[in-house]
Amino acid sequence: MTAFVYATARTLFGRFNGALADVRPDDLAAASISGLLAKAPALDPASVGEIVWGSANQAGEDNRNAGRMAALLAGLPVSVPATTVNRLCGSSLDAAIIGSRTVEVGDADVVLVGGAESMTRAPWVLPKPDRAFPAGHVTAVSTTLGWRLVNPRMPEEWTVSLGECNEQLRDRFGISRERQDEFAVRSHRLAAEAWDAGFYDDLVVPVEGADLARDEGIRPGSTTERLAALKPSFRKDGTITAGNASPLSDGASAVLLGSEAAADVIGLAPLARIAGRGAAALEPQAFGFAPVEAADRALARAGVTWDQVGAVELNEAFAVQSLACVDAWGIDPGIVNVKGGAIAVGHPLGASGGRILGTLAKVLSERGERYGVAAICIGVGQALAVVLENVTTPAVAA
Repeated sequence: MTAFVYATARTLFGRFNGALADVRPDDLAAASISGLLAKAPALDPASVGEIVWGSANQAGEDNRNAGRMAALLAGLPVSVPATTVNRLCGSSLDAAIIGSRTVEVGDADVVLVGGAESMTRAPWVLPKPDRAFPAGHVTAVSTTLGWRLVNPRMPEEWTVSLGECNEQLRDRFGISRERQDEFAVRSHRLAAEAWDAGFYDDLVVPVEGADLARDEGIRPGSTTERLAALKPSFRKDGTITAGNASPLSDGASAVLLGSEAAADVIGLAPLARIAGRGAAALEPQAFGFAPVEAADRALARAGVTWDQVGAVELNEAFAVQSLACVDAWGIDPGIVNVKGGAIAVGHPLGASGGRILGTLAKVLSERGERYGVAAICIGVGQALAVVLENVTTPAVAA
């Protein structure tokens, strides 16, 4: 049995402490699910066999199985089961991979997957003391991003900041500050152009009560000159700045998967076939480079080579790691993130995998390309990738 993408939806993405700051992550998730189901009005929600949801934090309002909470808040029948997975930045792409396997083995004909994150609302946490009533002070730890409550047995080189990890990639591959800034400016320009052209109009759903017309992080006026004036964020003599790295973000994404036979139940024709999947892992500090192997594995399993790939959606955690991956693949940079990427659009950790999968399916259809790759790097040294085959254009899919 084969798994297909039938529909995708995501919320607008907000900046940290921005327009979505007052919206709980489970409400963001419910908004994306409701928006997705609205695209398939013929589908009886009770026919959804499983929900697989991604969330990277799960320390605050997104605890207690965020997928189940979102399904209930979205009004799905209580009979629809749900689970929540955590592979950090790759959580919603992992959800899609798990959901596609669920379809392929015949456990469900229709599976709803996705992910959500409110980095603004990620709480501070306090560790429980080793014994009662300690006399000393206790420090609250932010769960917004990165390592927290680190096990002292972890080697120090593994637990450096995400920014320092990517400065090390810059050292390894000699990727200049100028290239990083140019990549970031391109991301903002292409995202703004895509919004202006209406590309995102049917992909993005609004969030009730939020005064936001498009993704909040996009800066159409970005220039290399402006980015060059920003100070390095992680090293005094470094190259990574707030301008060439993805921002802290809030948002959610959802994807409807199903078997070929599910078309009648869903009431839609499929958009793309899940043709291959890949996961890879390496040293934690080199996580930004992990998509190279993950994508290569996904392509090999799909029986596809890079010269057959017409579009790539690579999550832009940092410009430097994105450039390192594109260089290693040896592909035309012009096919990568043609509608902008996370540097502009935003990177709500648990939602980004669903975003790139949905964007890729539409880009393939719009451009008439047959194969595309969605890939994402993951903290602590991992990455995931999915190969999609466009089935919307008969001449392409034949």
